[in-house]
Amino acid sequence: MVTATTASICFQKEGKEVIVANGANLRQQAVANRIDLYTFGGKLMNCGGVGQCATCVVEILDGMTNLSAPTEFEQKKLRKKPQCRLACQTLVYGPVTVKTKP
Repeated sequence: MVTATTASICFQKEGKEVIVANGANLRQQAVANRIDLYTFGGKLMNCGGVGQCATCVVEILDGMTNLSAPTEFEQKKLRKKPQCRLACQTLVYGPVTVKTKP
């Protein structure tokens, strides 16, 4: 049940909804719930969630306004993908629907 202090992340491809604390990191919650964010190359080359490799890209299908503002690195890397975010740089503050490996 979602409350004022929690948020929900719906992982569309996986058909899984996760209830998290407000301000939870999207990548950390995906990993904790065994949601695979990475393509084969991303599995080999990811930075471990410090926002330097851009391999944890997710598409936000709904709830973009319930997320933290994009970082400067995200804006630069994802400028041609306005509906995408880096999961490691994204904090969740309300209901959001995510598509992994867009």
